[in-house]
Amino acid sequence: MSGKRFINLQKQVKPQVYTTDDGLELVIKTATAKFDESVEAAFRLGIDAKQGDQQVRGAVSLPNGLGKAVRVLVFAKGPKEAEAKAAGADFVGSDDIVQKITGGWLDFDKVIATPDMMATVSKVAKILGPRGLMPNPKVGTVTMNVGEAVSAEKKGKMDFRNDKTGIVHTIIGKKSMGKDKLKENFLVLMEAIQKVKPSSSKGIYLKSITLSSTMGPGIKLDPGQYIK
Repeated sequence: MSGKRFINLQKQVKPQVYTTDDGLELVIKTATAKFDESVEAAFRLGIDAKQGDQQVRGAVSLPNGLGKAVRVLVFAKGPKEAEAKAAGADFVGSDDIVQKITGGWLDFDKVIATPDMMATVSKVAKILGPRGLMPNPKVGTVTMNVGEAVSAEKKGKMDFRNDKTGIVHTIIGKKSMGKDKLKENFLVLMEAIQKVKPSSSKGIYLKSITLSSTMGPGIKLDPGQYIK
């Protein structure tokens, strides 16, 4: 996007905080790229991200998915391999998958593993970890219930976690989904983030919330409207 085009889009955003409906309408209006832009949400939280007991992490199934097909890779053997395939996993394997990933293959969006396969998965941890793809029992991606896990990921399960600055940044869908579906996704995600507030976090938890499209300007929502 040219700088001039972005400045023109930015002029449509007033220096104020918006309601959920108005904010989403403006996000869609300013998503003017020629492709179907993603809609993103950034939650700045009142946590000390340096403290281990103030980490915010979880997973939630978005009611309307993410507006795109999710490619799921499963590390499993035997009956669990068959279970994963039956549930719709795109790729299933073990050492053969490790070799492909080591060779530069990364054509997948989510990774699930049975507990007994984690020693195998650890061989590519340095590749998967930085990309947020490492299976983790805390978000249900290390499990013996692989069929259930694959189905959840395919339907739009969203993993979230704070970064080192205390911000949770996620995609909530695509522009083409429309305001109502994006709103449903956003509110479900918002509730999930509130539920995992660390007990040691003091003061204001939701400090700021910003919506944006892939190529559009940031639009601030009023955090007060979500405080219960």
